[in-house]
Amino acid sequence: MRVSLIALVVALAPMPLAAKDVPPRNTGWAFERSDIPVDPAFRFGRLPNGMRYVIRHNATPAGTAMVRLNVEAGSLDEAPAEQGFAHFVEHMAFNGSSRVPEGQMIPLLEREGLAFGADTNASTSFDRTVYKLDLPRSDPALLDTALMLMRETAGNLTISQQAVERERGVIFAEMRDRNTWALRNAIDTTQFFYPGSLYAQRFPIGTTASLNGATAASLRAFYEREYVPAHVTLVIVGDFDVDAVEAGIVRHFNDWTAKPVQPQPSPGPIKAKDKGRTSAYIDPALSERVTVQRNGAYQDEPDSIAQRRETLLRSIGYDIVNRRLQRLARSAEPPFRGAGFGTGDVFETARSTRIIIDTVDGKWRAGLEAAGIEYRRALAYGFSAAEVAEQVAQVRTGIVNAAAAETTRSNAVLTQLALSLVDDEMVPSTPQSGLQRFEAFAPQITPDAVLAALKREALALDDPLIRFQGRKAPEGGESALRDAWRNVMRAKIEKEAAADTAQFAYTEFGPAGQVVSDIRREDLGIREVRFANGVMLNLRKTDLEKDRVRVSLAIDGGDRLNTRENPHATQLVPNLDDGGLGKHSRDALDTILAGRSVGLGLSSGTTSFDSRVTTTPRDLEIQLQLLAALITDPGYRPEGEVRYRQAINNYFAQLDATPASALGARLGGILSDNDPRFSLGDVEDYRHLSYARLKTDMGDRLTRGAVEIALVGDIDEDAAIALVARTFGALPPREPAFRGLSGQPPRTFTQDRKPRIVRHTGPADQALLRITWPTRDDADPVETLELELLERVMRVELTDQLREALGKTYSPSASSQLSHDWKGYGIFSVNASVDVAEVPATRAAIRQVVNELRAAPVSADILQRARQPLVEGLSNALKNNAGWMALVEHAQTRPDRIDRFQKARERLLALTPADMQAMAKRYLAPEAGLEVLALPRDVAEPK
Repeated sequence: MRVSLIALVVALAPMPLAAKDVPPRNTGWAFERSDIPVDPAFRFGRLPNGMRYVIRHNATPAGTAMVRLNVEAGSLDEAPAEQGFAHFVEHMAFNGSSRVPEGQMIPLLEREGLAFGADTNASTSFDRTVYKLDLPRSDPALLDTALMLMRETAGNLTISQQAVERERGVIFAEMRDRNTWALRNAIDTTQFFYPGSLYAQRFPIGTTASLNGATAASLRAFYEREYVPAHVTLVIVGDFDVDAVEAGIVRHFNDWTAKPVQPQPSPGPIKAKDKGRTSAYIDPALSERVTVQRNGAYQDEPDSIAQRRETLLRSIGYDIVNRRLQRLARSAEPPFRGAGFGTGDVFETARSTRIIIDTVDGKWRAGLEAAGIEYRRALAYGFSAAEVAEQVAQVRTGIVNAAAAETTRSNAVLTQLALSLVDDEMVPSTPQSGLQRFEAFAPQITPDAVLAALKREALALDDPLIRFQGRKAPEGGESALRDAWRNVMRAKIEKEAAADTAQFAYTEFGPAGQVVSDIRREDLGIREVRFANGVMLNLRKTDLEKDRVRVSLAIDGGDRLNTRENPHATQLVPNLDDGGLGKHSRDALDTILAGRSVGLGLSSGTTSFDSRVTTTPRDLEIQLQLLAALITDPGYRPEGEVRYRQAINNYFAQLDATPASALGARLGGILSDNDPRFSLGDVEDYRHLSYARLKTDMGDRLTRGAVEIALVGDIDEDAAIALVARTFGALPPREPAFRGLSGQPPRTFTQDRKPRIVRHTGPADQALLRITWPTRDDADPVETLELELLERVMRVELTDQLREALGKTYSPSASSQLSHDWKGYGIFSVNASVDVAEVPATRAAIRQVVNELRAAPVSADILQRARQPLVEGLSNALKNNAGWMALVEHAQTRPDRIDRFQKARERLLALTPADMQAMAKRYLAPEAGLEVLALPRDVAEPK
């Protein structure tokens, strides 16, 4: 069993530690050697040729399915001259096979309603390649097509030299786009911590030399060597007859001839005795980080009840240490921005224990000392009963929630469970059995047991590997880093002081509000309630997600509070919860609410402050109390301001590091003639923002602004209404309606259409071309759909022209954005990331696509490929609670959304190629488009 790095803060993860070496591979299923009972709803099989499969019936969402072809062949399998071949073969899978002519796989799937990228995709990692189809329908015909395509991918690719030459350009475009400061840092990190290992030399993208050397013959040699039945597992989950799908697998794959299996090369060597080395890696885009690490032997721990108990004890220990580090990061004078401690496997060849510390520039020493002290304190004194209880409560809640929602787990969740069995040998058991095992073991989760388990796995960080990364070298150089760690290891350690505990203080908001209106829409069953204080509540009970309730809160305000004179009024809104509540800090809330399924926070939309969270029926009351407390008594504590300033400083430091970030930061100002409401300001403008100013700017909206709440999911409607009555319904009177943007100067699109250039500091070959046209607002539902469909048509045409035909770009895109609030405002845009030298040809190709759309109606086939994914999306929209929430959240203030949805499919099917031509002629005139080109600094514009 392989376990990834435990409990590290997500933003701290510097590199992947997930891959696997199992020679010989596919010798059997992990559950055959485990005492964990496998979920009987999965069906497992193996064909005589050695190919395995996993099938599961599931009806969430109803009438859909997921198909995954898992091939245990990745970059570790490549010879030195084959670097990048696993990824190259993945690309070739979409370029023709014995039954699918070259270039026809994507169009075939688009005609069936699978959007390229969203529903049709693949990925290559160090140890495997996974092909993915998300089927909008699970009817026998489409399932059979999916099986046929997977069979073609597994063993019948044509790999013609002409296709290789064209696809080589796409792969080089992908390599160019991924050549960012983040990837370069990840490669250097891997090579420092695992020097001499195969893993560090086999990043899946490959090398320029090996990719240039790839031929149809050499790619086929890799394909035939690695794509063999014993390396392949097919996973299919969805709403279908399992027997019929199994018969289809046999029918399509049984003729695949078994071939010799070559074991995957070891990803190592990774030396346990490697220690005492120090490195500093400098890049202007990198925020400061120090990583302290030791490597050790891999612990072979097959999945079992005993091993899961051991893993649980360890994870609680790591979580407690990380909780302490989080508390330090949230203090008013934090020693670091964030820190994490954990141990994880490096394939099945080693394990690594590390501390990662992220600091503001120049503060690495204080951060290293503070994190190192907490690490030593934990190992020296262990944990308190209260700390363990907090983490046990979190674990128990997750397991209880999983068991309660067992019958409505999604296709995606079940597919991942099957892949975890294949990739990590984790036995998929039922959530209910997991809950029973947890409760039987819970009394044995003691502070002593947790510390002992942590010590059994974590490697001592004595004389460790130390790596610094940042914008400037650490003062004192590498020796200063080493000396600082020595001081940490010699420092006197005191026992952790017990943290104060408190009860949640926000349970009373006044007398329960009275319902003055209660109406149910008979067509969709949406219930609309209004309280005497003006609060609006919309409800829709569903059985799509057992034990889950989605909550939406909208408060009048939003970015309309930003004016020309005060353009950053709402900038701090997403950080409001970092300031906690008046009676509880944000950190204290985490302890008080341990074991509760709740969320906290606001975002700022165009005309409202919004919160969207998911809870459970048993925690709905405290979730509503928590949100009501946030708007009635926000804490505005200084630690929230500190975290904001840390983030904004880092944002500006990385602003120009990539073409996308440089262009994205400046596009709003370009399109709006530098209207400060839509333009990036100076960094000092943001550094001087404060909670005191935020309170002045938004306080009135929190106190009096109109409120609309929506609840969707597993609810008792009357009980939910009563809960809202005792929280939001009990607040003082609110304004009866949202104000919108009346009184604000309009949002306009610049009349100056001359091309613009913005500069970035990334590699000298990276360019990003964007052309934007002004369109309209969304007041006309038919024209809104026409522009949305034109966007899809444009995507298909750009992909066909720029990617498939010319090989100029990896992922061209198009977008239509029509404003609801800014009357008359909307934009249509196309983007292409290309080599600097290819800018003129790309510009000409885009112009050609646009001119052709304006000159004549598109073909019926192009229209179907663009439209069918939209049609399938509408058909499946109300098969999940997210789709319902899109209708319910503004049922009282935006009832037109419901009407539009009900008529959308019919309207969409009525659109014609001539309609697309009319939209293109109306809005996409060449002279109306504004070109913005992101180029490297000091590189001349190509002509």
